[in-house]
Amino acid sequence: MSRRKKRLAKATATSGAKPKKILKTVNNVAHTFPIVGIGASAGGLAAFEAFFSAMPADADPGMAFVLVQHLAPDHKSILSELVRRYTRMKVFEVEDGMEVQANCAYIIPPNRDMAFLNGSLQLLEPVAPRGQRLPIDFFFRSLAQGQRERAIGVVLSGTGSDGVLGVRAIKGEGGMVMAQTPDSTEYDGMPSSAIATGLVDYELAPADMPAQLIAYTSHAFGTLPRQVPVSNKMENALKKLFILLRAQTSHDFSLYKLSTIRRRVERRMAVHQIDSIDMYVKYMQQSATEVDTLFRDLLIGVTHFFRDPEAFEYIEKRVMPQLFADRASDSLIRIWVPGCASGEEAYSLAILLAEYQEARKMCFKIQIFATDIDNQAISTARAGLYPASISADISEERLARFFTSESDDADGNPSAYRIHKTIRDMLVFSEQDVIKDPPFSRLDLISCRNLLIYMSNKLQRKLIPLFHYALNPGAFLFLGTSETVGHFSEFFSVVERKLKLYRRKEVLSSRQGTALSLFLPPITTSAPTLPLSTENLGETEKLPLRELTEQTLLQQAASVAILVNAKGDILYIHGRCGMYLEPPPGEANGNNILKMAREGLLRDLTTALHKTILSGDSVHRPSLRVKTNGHLSTIDLTTCVVSANPGMMPETPLYLVILARQPDIHPVRHHPAPEPADDAAEGGAPSDSAVRIATLEQELQARDEYLQTTTEELETSNEELKSSNEEMQSINEELQSTNEELETSKEELQSVNEELATVNTELESKVVDLSQANNDMNNLLAGTCIGTIFVDTRLRILRFTPTATQIINLIPSDIGRPMGHITSSLMNYTSLVTDAQMVLDSLVFQTQEVQTNEGKWFTMSIQPYRTLDNVIEGVVVTFVDITQAKQAKDILHLNEERMRVALKASPVAIFNQDTKLRYTWSYNAYSGFIDEQILGKTDAELLTEEEATKLTAIKQEVLMSGKGQRHVVQATVKARTYTYDLTVEPLRDDTEKIIGITCASIDISEQQAKK
Repeated sequence: MSRRKKRLAKATATSGAKPKKILKTVNNVAHTFPIVGIGASAGGLAAFEAFFSAMPADADPGMAFVLVQHLAPDHKSILSELVRRYTRMKVFEVEDGMEVQANCAYIIPPNRDMAFLNGSLQLLEPVAPRGQRLPIDFFFRSLAQGQRERAIGVVLSGTGSDGVLGVRAIKGEGGMVMAQTPDSTEYDGMPSSAIATGLVDYELAPADMPAQLIAYTSHAFGTLPRQVPVSNKMENALKKLFILLRAQTSHDFSLYKLSTIRRRVERRMAVHQIDSIDMYVKYMQQSATEVDTLFRDLLIGVTHFFRDPEAFEYIEKRVMPQLFADRASDSLIRIWVPGCASGEEAYSLAILLAEYQEARKMCFKIQIFATDIDNQAISTARAGLYPASISADISEERLARFFTSESDDADGNPSAYRIHKTIRDMLVFSEQDVIKDPPFSRLDLISCRNLLIYMSNKLQRKLIPLFHYALNPGAFLFLGTSETVGHFSEFFSVVERKLKLYRRKEVLSSRQGTALSLFLPPITTSAPTLPLSTENLGETEKLPLRELTEQTLLQQAASVAILVNAKGDILYIHGRCGMYLEPPPGEANGNNILKMAREGLLRDLTTALHKTILSGDSVHRPSLRVKTNGHLSTIDLTTCVVSANPGMMPETPLYLVILARQPDIHPVRHHPAPEPADDAAEGGAPSDSAVRIATLEQELQARDEYLQTTTEELETSNEELKSSNEEMQSINEELQSTNEELETSKEELQSVNEELATVNTELESKVVDLSQANNDMNNLLAGTCIGTIFVDTRLRILRFTPTATQIINLIPSDIGRPMGHITSSLMNYTSLVTDAQMVLDSLVFQTQEVQTNEGKWFTMSIQPYRTLDNVIEGVVVTFVDITQAKQAKDILHLNEERMRVALKASPVAIFNQDTKLRYTWSYNAYSGFIDEQILGKTDAELLTEEEATKLTAIKQEVLMSGKGQRHVVQATVKARTYTYDLTVEPLRDDTEKIIGITCASIDISEQQAKK
């Protein structure tokens, strides 16, 4: 199964869709039409109207349109109905899993995030809180991944920076981007943010966009062939473009993948409606601006913070502990991020390192080198300023700890984030071309993700040894998910294959030196040499002399030495080995010494190398007869372990095979005198038969050892095959189990589908009930004379009653606007927003009386808005009309004031007593008393017993009979007796019930004295 089909199969399993349906969609994707994603926010309705009204009415556009609008999550969207008025295309509000068809428009529903997958639109519950959602970025990213160069992004009117990350993703996959001109928008935040990236192809008014879209798609996908090999004509034209690029930018793109270059060039041709590559070359020659634009287009890469979270989590948990292990506290950790683009990945690593150190209270010095050939991207990375849309990739905790909000928009939302200085100081950004500039060295980690995929195999073969050279022993190499170390497995061991994490191995290979020679100056011998004097040689001169001596001896040695690994793969050859090794016939699959050994050497070489690998001891085989071109040569064979530290086995052992040829001896031919045979047997020279027997015994012993070695290897292979067979059986059982689980899942999905149908019916009933309740609520609010305004936690208008418009100048279109933007008719009161925010913060009610410019009075109450779950979701402001009550209160106060003045001018003392004859109110009390002294007391507590008894009897009779009385009474106060003319009347409530008495007394003591 191809890699693409595997990915599609995985997507099928993940989405839960039926295989047949997905396969049908996938087949459509292979020759699909362009899909235009249109993002808008505030002011988007007018832009949509202008855009679709300008669409040709006499022809189909040949593309699909997906509209992503910021919608209120709790309101039904009427955007579909509005768009239908301006276009002849079919318009749908998206349902989950809806397949995208050409010449149709699709509208995102409220309170949903939407993604594009395998030709269909998938809906998801929003995760981010309201106000922090980025639905345009979310959809644009998925569209870029699914459509690649056939993805088109359009950014219309709106506030904030939603869409910036999506624009980068679309351009990174070779798509096209349009943005509305800021002067034609109602709100220019989103288009301006997109334009500021430098990635927008067209800046147009909405009415001008359809014609340009059709022109672009007809050139990009109408006539140019797609997915075909690069022709000779195209390749020659691309070479001319490389020359123009190199002349103006000093960067060579000739070693990049031609297919990638071709796609970017064809996209630029479509932007300018140029039909042939030769015409585009001429256009490039005439336009230096286009050369720079193409250069930027070739450098666009998709990057964002913590891309591939699983990989960064593995780095954090498994790699970082090894980076910090066994280090001195003052040591330096060095990391290189080549091709860093605008710095997101480099900053992500810095954040992980800072978190790791902080959690373990470490204080290592960390230096991260982040490089790229794009000076504009490096400038962005140095500034460390990113749009607010990065909140989709970074947790709230990390945003708060490692970023600062740079500026706020009108609604109080952050419009940009700047990296903290503590993180910024860990990085060094510089412009560098990894192809020609020298690398960094002594590195602990290289993170080169999604750079190699743009380079040809030839260039990759040069860069992998370069990375090996730059890394410390045992250091790590982190590549992108589609990248590998290729044929350089001897340079790196696999740490995590899925995440493409590798670790540097110690090897001795000429391939590394070949790659590094690209970056090192040539060694020359033109300088004159002087005779060496040993008299003044210091310690620093001894090592070169030693190396010179060893090198000379090594060159003069006649032995052939071959360095191999445990598999017998040849890593290095010293001397001429053609007499002992020859390439095997057939396809060349690498150089293995056991496959290249000549006749007479293979058997002994196999057994000797096998023993050395098992035991680690040196093995010597003398006097081997090796056949070369029909002639026999005698050699001595030695195998041994190679180690930098004698006596210790290295982590990756290497072995040296030494082949020493014995000199050919040509004996002098003569005819010796015959001697008795028994003399030779008794102690003279051995006979020919004895020599022959000894030789045969040696060969037999060697064959036995070879057979024994072969038997052991076969047994080992057999065990491995058994193990592999068991693993295959286990995998087969797992597959069977997985198949059963899939069957079960299918049944569960059918059951869930039935449950969803039931739930849908119930929801329809709930919708009817909710509609009825909503109507009742609207009638209730309209029927009351209480002005009510509902606002959310950001003090934006949610709902209001008709009465509220008499106090606050509200109209229906004000829903969603901040309360501070609305004027009021209140007089001498301007702190409504401040008081509402205070109530929201403290949850303490506020009540006060306010007056309008028309003279009406209201009691204003501000209280928190609580849900049924006791969650605060805003504030409720109510206004109760108290104008009539206020007027009545004023009249009452006036009457009371008149009464007070009249009583003050009168000599009459007036007081009230309850049914128990306790004084409850007094004005001009008895002579000798003040009003406060008698309140709450009875006559028995104030007067003599006789006087109190008489007064009590009079008052009790009035309480009983309900009829008033008038008497002359006496009262002794402070040893002085006063005479009063006392009138007592019953005090009644609204029901004529007697609740006490009212007494009026006049001091007539002087008149009585005169009498």
